[in-house]
Amino acid sequence: MNLAGIDLLAKAPYAEGDVFLGGRWLPAADGRTYPVYDPATGDLIRHVSAAGEEDARAAIGAAESAAAGWRATPPRRRSEILHDTFELMREHTDALARLIVLENGKAYRDAAAEVGYAAEFFRWFAEEAVRIDSSFGDAPAGGYRHVVRRHPVGVTAFVTPWNFPAAMATRKIAPALAAGCPVLLKPAPETPLTALAVAVLLTEAGLPEGLLNVLPTDRAAEVGSAWLGDERVRKFSFTGSTATGRLLLEQAAANVVNVTMELGGNAPFVVCADADVDAAVRGAMDAKMRGGGEVCIAANRFYVHADVAAEFTEKFGAAMVAVRAGSGLAEGVTLGPMINQPAVDKIRDLVADALARGARIAAQGEVPDGPGHFHPATVLVDVPDDARILHEEVFGPVAPLTTFTDEDEMLARANATVHGLASYVYSRDVGRALRLAERLEAGMVGVNRGLLSDPAAPFGGVKQSGLGREGGREGIEAFLETQYIALDWPL
Repeated sequence: MNLAGIDLLAKAPYAEGDVFLGGRWLPAADGRTYPVYDPATGDLIRHVSAAGEEDARAAIGAAESAAAGWRATPPRRRSEILHDTFELMREHTDALARLIVLENGKAYRDAAAEVGYAAEFFRWFAEEAVRIDSSFGDAPAGGYRHVVRRHPVGVTAFVTPWNFPAAMATRKIAPALAAGCPVLLKPAPETPLTALAVAVLLTEAGLPEGLLNVLPTDRAAEVGSAWLGDERVRKFSFTGSTATGRLLLEQAAANVVNVTMELGGNAPFVVCADADVDAAVRGAMDAKMRGGGEVCIAANRFYVHADVAAEFTEKFGAAMVAVRAGSGLAEGVTLGPMINQPAVDKIRDLVADALARGARIAAQGEVPDGPGHFHPATVLVDVPDDARILHEEVFGPVAPLTTFTDEDEMLARANATVHGLASYVYSRDVGRALRLAERLEAGMVGVNRGLLSDPAAPFGGVKQSGLGREGGREGIEAFLETQYIALDWPL
């Protein structure tokens, strides 16, 4: 197989198919395939096997068969395999980044940064694998002892999105394997090839057969329902929209499946009167434009104090106009295409709604002529509170600006959403910044910083932005069950 000169995937025997099941590369059981396109050109990359219900159930069987052996594998050995995968990802950074650009469209610099971030989950959880703790102590009443053990939860099933095809997979795979759990993964239909490349590297690192099963498909409901409806699946983790998350939670309830949900966001970006405006602009570019704005923690609503609104708007607008849009592999490009045409249409609808309600365009970049799903970097000002763009996740390179003078009023507006994933605050007064951070209803807050994500920190939201946390110490906890043993041992 030749994917624009990318030879990483050539290490896998794809002649038979793209479903990675029980350590083998297979076609879908019914032979179905579906197309994957380059969002920068609209060109067909290739057809990929489309797994169905039969494949989904076979994957559960493969994972269950491998579970006991992996659970009994010493943590040190699990750690070594994860660390070797980290090294392999670093070694193949360029190939993985090019693959991400090809199927996702993001600029190469963002894709390379994603590969580095994704690889770090293997390093972090390689270290956490050997630190799973147990405890032993005396019962307060005397006469017996408490033994508390941590065990792998069992077969785990994951559904990941297209916007971070490497990182959203490794953020789930790494802690599950570290904890001793086998994995089922359904990557997004738009970006299956990166997940398959990660499977290639894990196999090269020595991961035993059956512990990672990757099922690309355009039949998500069929595969997901098969997993959630099977009592052998003990853990389910999903990253995606809140609407889809609600539906999956309903299905998970039938078997009381342990779930982690990382759902939609609507992040406010607050610029106080005493903020370093230049720093705030740099942070805004990080928080808004990384990955073309197709990021769940992207700044979605900007609340700028009236005293600095003019300066911030001018400087931020200049930075947005300077963004160069184009194919992610072209030199100097920092904004790639959106994932598909419906994504562009949604952004345009939100902008049109804001303009119809009185907003105006303060700054706008350019996009290339010709094919591809592009939307220009755009700054909107005078955006009224009833504009849809302040209440819906724009998921694109558009920044709506509003102003404030009263902190309490601003906080009420910022918190008036069902979402609570990320927030950002810029102020030279650390006390003020922390006070605002604590009052913002969000699982994560960047203070004078536009980049939040770190494998060593817990990632997740409050309200309808999700359940549970990924990354950090909390990340491995999601894949462990606590067992208490009362040991008769008279004092």
